[in-house]
Amino acid sequence: MSLNPVNVGICGLGTVGGGTFNVLTRNNKDINAKAGRAITITHIGSRRDNPSCATGDIKVSRDIFAVADDPNVDILVEMIGGTTVAKDLVLRAIRSGKHVVTANKALIAEFGNELFAEAVAHGVTISFEAAVAGGIPIIRSLREGLAANKIQWLAGIINGTGNFILTEMRDKGRAFDDVLKEAQELGYAEADPTFDVEGIDAAHKLVILASIAFGMPLQFDKVFTEGISKISPQDVAYADELGYRIKHLGITRRMPDGGIELRVHPTLIPATRLIANVDGVMNAVLVKGDAVGASMYYGPGAGAEPTASSVISDIVHVSRLVREDNVDATNVPHLGFAEDQLSDYRIVPIEEVETAYYLRMTALDQPGVLSKITQILSDAGISIEALIQKEPKEGCNHVPVILLTNRAIEKQIIAAIDKIEHLDCIGDKVVRIRVEALK
Repeated sequence: MSLNPVNVGICGLGTVGGGTFNVLTRNNKDINAKAGRAITITHIGSRRDNPSCATGDIKVSRDIFAVADDPNVDILVEMIGGTTVAKDLVLRAIRSGKHVVTANKALIAEFGNELFAEAVAHGVTISFEAAVAGGIPIIRSLREGLAANKIQWLAGIINGTGNFILTEMRDKGRAFDDVLKEAQELGYAEADPTFDVEGIDAAHKLVILASIAFGMPLQFDKVFTEGISKISPQDVAYADELGYRIKHLGITRRMPDGGIELRVHPTLIPATRLIANVDGVMNAVLVKGDAVGASMYYGPGAGAEPTASSVISDIVHVSRLVREDNVDATNVPHLGFAEDQLSDYRIVPIEEVETAYYLRMTALDQPGVLSKITQILSDAGISIEALIQKEPKEGCNHVPVILLTNRAIEKQIIAAIDKIEHLDCIGDKVVRIRVEALK
């Protein structure tokens, strides 16, 4: 190899940082051959050692900023997480002329616009393949592999914790809280699981995918986000009876009027769809392009070595761009579109979104109740696709009524539900879950 080695500095030697170190070390020969030059870890910034990583004589600093300041480091790999210290670290590296590789989805989703602009100004690049869907190469596929396409929509299971919980609820009839506790014991969920189960993690990832799909600035604050903590085993079972699965999806869609939908929520999808059968902690992203049609990208969405696979793919990619004469390495725009070609699309409010709905309510078991419910829906312009009415339990005069509607505007269904809930024959609140055909 005639080119000089590329020196890598890793900041953070936890799960993903440690996995990156070990895979890069173990497969060094093949990785170097693919990069066309040697890739060498020369500096590690970590507050503590990782016993699974044999760092040997590699320089280790307890101050991670020492890596950003090291003139011998060409690529800084940010693996510390968070959006405060990590942002300062990345900015310092950029201003020191270093390329950055990160798996930090929150950092990119919330501060990517600012960081990308800074990187362009300093002639370096930020690569973030591992920020979405772990080991699945969805960023490069969407940004480069599907570059010929006008993306129409995409939908993804992009949080393994939520998918594990919903899978267990469906397969074993377990309650949400029970499965969440097991997910925490298995290490799939944090002690505070809010980011996973309330959709914040998925929203970070969705906004990155949407920006690349449609060529627009990152707008995390405009993502509609709804979690899975209120999903009950009976709704999972009724969905199954109707031929659907409940998945926690991130969905973004280009609308005919030029607006963009940007939403994360539980969704009923037909059980026959391939993505409906993605179970456990696995991730999948379904993309619809005008030329290629629908394509799905499936694999592990987290874990030390699957995520390291994506991190190292970025390191190899950047290493191919690094030149001895410091030629600008930003030849692939961060979001797939030239920075001056990004469009500021209107993000469609959730009240304007049109989709079908699953409705579950408890009604008095007496004549005329169903006609009152269907009349309210009809007056709102909402038709019914399917209906299930269960037999009352012994000694109980209320029965579960489950409806699937055809497509309707969200504000119409909200108004209709309010009227239904005010009927004397209806008990409790109406449960509402959105339904998508994904075709």
